[in-house]
Amino acid sequence: MKKSRFTESQILAILTEGGSGIPVAEVCRKHGISSPTYYQWKSKYAGMSLPELKRVKELEAENAKLKRMYAELALENTAIKDVLSRKL
Repeated sequence: MKKSRFTESQILAILTEGGSGIPVAEVCRKHGISSPTYYQWKSKYAGMSLPELKRVKELEAENAKLKRMYAELALENTAIKDVLSRKL
């Protein structure tokens, strides 16, 4: 996945600027982004503050870590069951 050239705090600042009454087209032109990008960010980050956004990122990272751990354990469990079924 491509890394954004804008940080989360910059994205929130751009969205705040767009929400303050400046036309979206002007905000997009000023920051060098497209309108679909602006609206995609708006749907993803709307109503969030910077601490909330950081917390969401931490939770997503923790969730990904737990999913990897579960996948590894499920694979080990399957392998152990396979070995045990061959012995019996």
